[in-house]
Amino acid sequence: MRFPQALGAAVLAGAGAVLAFAPFGVFPLALISLGVLVRLLDGVPSTRQGFLLGLAWGLGAFLTGVSWLFVALHRYGGMPWALAALAIVLFCLVLAMFPALAAGLYVRLRTGGLLWRASVFSGVWMAAEFLRGVAFTGFPWLSIGYSQTSPSPLAGLHPVIGVYGVGGALAFLAALLALMPGGGQRRPALAVAGGVLVLGAGLGQVAWTVPTGAPVTVALVQTNFEQGLKWRPEYFAEVLQSNLRLVRNSRADIVVLPETTLPTLVEHLPEGYLDLLGDIVGERGASLVLGVFTRGSAGEIFNAAISLGEGAGQHYAKQHLVPFGEYSPPLFGWFYRIADIPMSDQTRGAIDQPPMHLKGQLVAVNICYEDLFGAELIRSLPQATLMLNLSNLAWYGDSLAQPQHLQVARVRALETGRPMLRSTNTGMTALVQPDGRVEAVLPAFEQGVLEVEVVGYAGMTPYARWGNVPVVGAFLFILMLAIWRRRTV
Repeated sequence: MRFPQALGAAVLAGAGAVLAFAPFGVFPLALISLGVLVRLLDGVPSTRQGFLLGLAWGLGAFLTGVSWLFVALHRYGGMPWALAALAIVLFCLVLAMFPALAAGLYVRLRTGGLLWRASVFSGVWMAAEFLRGVAFTGFPWLSIGYSQTSPSPLAGLHPVIGVYGVGGALAFLAALLALMPGGGQRRPALAVAGGVLVLGAGLGQVAWTVPTGAPVTVALVQTNFEQGLKWRPEYFAEVLQSNLRLVRNSRADIVVLPETTLPTLVEHLPEGYLDLLGDIVGERGASLVLGVFTRGSAGEIFNAAISLGEGAGQHYAKQHLVPFGEYSPPLFGWFYRIADIPMSDQTRGAIDQPPMHLKGQLVAVNICYEDLFGAELIRSLPQATLMLNLSNLAWYGDSLAQPQHLQVARVRALETGRPMLRSTNTGMTALVQPDGRVEAVLPAFEQGVLEVEVVGYAGMTPYARWGNVPVVGAFLFILMLAIWRRRTV
């Protein structure tokens, strides 16, 4: 295949990988997509061509998979469509640099037999995805391991090696099958591939954590406020009344309202409003958690969750902020002269914030984008018995963002061995069990309350105990050994 055609094939393979994620869920396509990339890389002689193939694959994947960011910038951020489109293309180009780095390194370091070459591809892929998850505060959305939730047999690896490790296992299998020789020599490769799949399926049967405490009922509220109206002053009274009504109609032990369900600072709420919310749930001995903006002693603004009713006075402030949406990176003040994003000058919360004590459970709160960072969520373990995510994805309209985010929650539940409760503005509001199974979910873009009974869990999965340390150790070992072998050839 000529190189221009190979670039086109890489773009298509990257775009096809998006079908492996929710809502499509054709998880084998992730294996096929990476396998196509490996075959293309095996046909080029230079690191530069390998880099360009990886860049093409990344552009196909990210332009297809995170194009919903355009909605936030243009429809709700007020950015002209041409500038918004350019911003998305440039952003996806930056993201594509990471698979490009992996592909270039693979071409540079590939030596030896089939198993070793598959290991090298696995190592460089894990390294690139890990770097994408930490560089410039990180953007790990569409890390390939997220595609491997049930019924994928690799789902059982999440509690052991986390999403980056599962991505590495997938890359190993893709390279193994793509480079597999013909004839009778296929058997050893097929045996290794089968062994990985059987291991994942077997680990999926292990109960790493155990139920603890009495069941509690939780009302997860989906407010469904239109993002374009939510921040308008003339709509503010209706937002307040809707929140009151939804809380008043909920009879659960714990009631949860989503991220920024009150779109203002606490100090700007009508006098007595929070007291009224607290009284509604407190009269029946229940607790309420809701998303709102709070102000610190030095005047800083936090995207926060607070508790009312029984267990009132607890507070969680978002730790991992979104660049451009919640704070301005250095030298990017010009961005806010083009876009109009409310409450975009926030301060991150403290790293070590304790779980909330609610109705006999220890509830670890995370807000929206934070649940993409598994290594940060496990800081609350082993104390926390439940995980709770408050989100507002109304910024992205009716797009792939909602189901993709729910799939992220499924992986976090697997990694932590804890139920993940989600209260969102427009979707997906759901209960995810520790095995990654979505037990209940509300339809997106409908106002409603999802009432569920949930039991807390105790214990530690291997991933909760060690985090990404084994994965980082694995790809560093592979890379150092590959460099040494390359120099001695």
